[in-house]
Amino acid sequence: MTIATTTLTDRYVEATLRRLPARQRPDIEQELRASIADAIEDRVETGTESAEAERAVLTDLGDPARLAAGYADRPLQLIGPAVFLDYTRLLTTLLAVVVPAVAGFTGLMRTLSSDSTATDVIGATLGAAINTAVHVAFWTTLVFVLLERTGTRAALTRAWTPAALPEQPSRRTRYAELTAETLLLVLISTFILLSPGLSPLQDADGEPIAIFAPWLWQTGMVYLFIALGIANLAVSFAKYYIRWSVPRALAGALVNVGGALVLVWLAAGDHIINPAFADAAGWGPDVVRWINYGVVIAGALSVVSAVLESLNLARRRS
Repeated sequence: MTIATTTLTDRYVEATLRRLPARQRPDIEQELRASIADAIEDRVETGTESAEAERAVLTDLGDPARLAAGYADRPLQLIGPAVFLDYTRLLTTLLAVVVPAVAGFTGLMRTLSSDSTATDVIGATLGAAINTAVHVAFWTTLVFVLLERTGTRAALTRAWTPAALPEQPSRRTRYAELTAETLLLVLISTFILLSPGLSPLQDADGEPIAIFAPWLWQTGMVYLFIALGIANLAVSFAKYYIRWSVPRALAGALVNVGGALVLVWLAAGDHIINPAFADAAGWGPDVVRWINYGVVIAGALSVVSAVLESLNLARRRS
């Protein structure tokens, strides 16, 4: 038995075909009409009225625009599942590397400017980070959208093999890393706290001249810096003894980045070396300035390393 379709089917087929290239329309029209007629016939044989069966079949087929996209192999999503993992991996890596690098370089250049205050340095650094993040996200997304829609997405996908699985560090290696980090924190903290009395230089009264700026003790910043160091060590222990998820990785990255940013801020504000010690040692202004530059660069590199390590660990253990 052949079921005659109505203008409802004609309207549905027309709505589907106008979204397809002209060369595909004849074959797809024939296939689609035959499929609809067969489905209607099956429903009529079970006792459904012809008009009701036709409406039910077209309802099951769904939106003609979605059906046409399936025929044309044209994705309706911005980034399809075929390249989504590669997209997120690349975007995450670029954000973690490029943004801190540009922000650190901008902060360093602003620090080099003699008329810049700490507020200027922080504002320029944050502005560069936000602007860079927006550009990285936009252009990376645009590239993957074009690759998705031009049919070249297969070139982005890689065949996965078990060889790609990361190796787990041995227990002995973990203990060695944690022991080294603990000893380093203890040595650095001890040196900082005892530094006011360990100076090799003395003033006219025979009192030692502190290496680090007294401002650090007057404001309590030295204790904040040591507290951030302890928090960083706690994050290192947490990496090995709790399950590391993306939220925990981000929290750990914030703790690690916090210590580095405090160090950069102190260097940008010239709050690290005691001016009296520099004068007694015969250091010119350039020596102290280059020490501050080195601290800023080390802090920027520490930010990049902390973010990459936390994100990589989250991907391995989540």
